[in-house]
Amino acid sequence: MNIPSGNALDSTTTNTAATPDGPSSYGYTAEVARYFDHHPCPEATGCGRVVRVDRNRLLVAAADGLLHLPYPLDGEVAVTGDWVWLGPNRAGDHQILAVLPRRSELSRKRAFEDSSAGQVLAANMDTVGVVVPVDRPLTHNRLERTLVAAWDSGATPLVIITKADLAQVADDVVGKVILQAAGVEVVTTSAENGDGIDELMAHIPPGGTIVLLGPSGAGKSTLINALVGRQVQHTGPVRAGDFKGKHTTTSRELVPLANGTVLMDTPGVRGFGLFDAEDGMGEMFGDVEELAARCRFADCGHGNEPGCAVREAIEGGALTDRRWKSYLKMQRELAALARRSDVAAQRAYYREWHQKVVSVGKSQRWAEREVAEKQDRAGGKRRRRTR
Repeated sequence: MNIPSGNALDSTTTNTAATPDGPSSYGYTAEVARYFDHHPCPEATGCGRVVRVDRNRLLVAAADGLLHLPYPLDGEVAVTGDWVWLGPNRAGDHQILAVLPRRSELSRKRAFEDSSAGQVLAANMDTVGVVVPVDRPLTHNRLERTLVAAWDSGATPLVIITKADLAQVADDVVGKVILQAAGVEVVTTSAENGDGIDELMAHIPPGGTIVLLGPSGAGKSTLINALVGRQVQHTGPVRAGDFKGKHTTTSRELVPLANGTVLMDTPGVRGFGLFDAEDGMGEMFGDVEELAARCRFADCGHGNEPGCAVREAIEGGALTDRRWKSYLKMQRELAALARRSDVAAQRAYYREWHQKVVSVGKSQRWAEREVAEKQDRAGGKRRRRTR
């Protein structure tokens, strides 16, 4: 996924007018002001940030407070975390005139199976906090899948282990997560006891934004309450049988902290369909792709071919079969998504598949014909001997 750079120096456009003040408590910093400077909107009179997306309105933070505004009439559809230019409409009220290019973007494939469209969950975050509770079995594939999307967003992934005070197996879970999320920082927290909160805050840049991502009942809202220092999010119990929690968070919303850091809570995510995540795959499975590149043959199927580095790594214990299968499954997902969104790729895929079917059919008919000819020849020999 290609995300526009957040560095204002990357742009050659300048705005001679002074940039209006913005919502400093929602991450508006000098760097963000420069970003507005390099994406000017002459008609604008103010800067804002989307705090929450409701069904009919957007809650937007401006320099003078929170505003409920209608959706933009044209251009980019705004999501939580977007920076926007504000200006008056014909009645003199505020409206959104433009959405700035996103410096980072967390996306997933829409839930229905046949869709090839992406759903943007959050924008302009600096850190993606992948929340892993210790009070339930660790789902390796879910963690890998979420980290792939986090890497691909353009932000920095961070694994946040929650509820460390509730389980005796916390150390075991932490060890497994560290191995699973190689290259990603891991922070262990207990919101009830206040453990790990300062360490977590140290991983978020001053004035930065962190989005918390995890299943329902993972403790995201409790963690936010601990970070804020008071109850700003409702919390609910988790069922003991299947560890599922009630969705106490129903929308993505920015929550400001006293030090200028901004948190974004999200509803619990059951599944995470990948969307255009090639960059994230390279970050998360770089070791697997490096192994595949070492195979003797460029078109190695990683089965019984001689000189297959992947198969050798699995047999030698350097690569787990589970991780290899997870990588293949995600690659198939991305390939299928590409075919649905690219008509030419879809035609090429079906053309190749048709050729394989025809080839197999020819091989089968050839084999049957060969057996029949052998039987005819054998029958002719027997008839000659009987004469």
